[in-house]
Amino acid sequence: MKLLDLYAKMKGDLNGIEKELERSVRDEHALLSETSLHLLKAGGKRIRPVFVLLAGKFGEYKLDVLKKVAVPLELIHMASLVHDDVIDDADTRRGQPTVKSKWDNRIAMYTGDYIHGRALSVAAELKEPFVHQVLSSALVQMCIGEMEQIRDFFNTDQSVRNYLLRIRRKTALLIAISCQLGAVAAGAERKTANQLYRFGYNVGMAFQIRDDLLDLYGTEKAIGKPPGSDMRQGNITLPVILALRDEVIREPLLQEIATIRKQGLYADASRAIGLIKKSEGGALADQLANRYIEKALDALMQLPAIPARKNLMDIAHFVGKRNY
Repeated sequence: MKLLDLYAKMKGDLNGIEKELERSVRDEHALLSETSLHLLKAGGKRIRPVFVLLAGKFGEYKLDVLKKVAVPLELIHMASLVHDDVIDDADTRRGQPTVKSKWDNRIAMYTGDYIHGRALSVAAELKEPFVHQVLSSALVQMCIGEMEQIRDFFNTDQSVRNYLLRIRRKTALLIAISCQLGAVAAGAERKTANQLYRFGYNVGMAFQIRDDLLDLYGTEKAIGKPPGSDMRQGNITLPVILALRDEVIREPLLQEIATIRKQGLYADASRAIGLIKKSEGGALADQLANRYIEKALDALMQLPAIPARKNLMDIAHFVGKRNY
């Protein structure tokens, strides 16, 4: 089944999640409602709710229960995007003005905080302590990941290990617990929830590596932003780290990165991208993403052979090959 077919099949339940997301961020304070709904209506893949719902198929599937996991996880993700746009000084997201650009940085920061608060309010309707422990731990780790990324802006000597730890915190963890908590909320066996966590973690790692590759190798039309945006913001990603190991490429690439740092967000990154493409950085990063996908698929093979397992496999294959 293709990914669009899967979304079509899940349309009814996903529409229910969408309505609950909208309801949860509406507030008597008009500006908070407006800023929160602005981001919500910009859309998105809603991949975290999809994982929650599919994981719920491994237990007793009840949408009214699962949405109390899916909605908080998507809200946490949304809040992180609002904060990221402030840090990155981003004017657009998904083709729409960011909260930060339409209003200002202060409004954006409080909007992100408000959305976080709403996520916790929805999650509080679940009585399972384990869910709250996992959510709170994930929030802490995401904040650490963001701080680590800021600390490593334009750090061309960082290790692959540091990069992987950072994306684990920033991206993979939220996807992993989406799979895990969907199963927990549905009353699935703990070993099933653990395998789904393993699946989500590996898919999340591959997802972020692929995203970092697309930032360098994708077109502006395909990725919705100029290529090299990460580098202009100072985010040194895996393909760059690996390209810097090439003795022929290293010095000219370091010079280009230094120039980008001086010129700021509107610097021309095309020469740096050209150098990276001459190295094996992209191919090596792609190989690592594929290894994570293989690990994700291996985790799925330990689970019952129900239709949801095939759906999760389809998503893993999509992540491994995605070009947008």
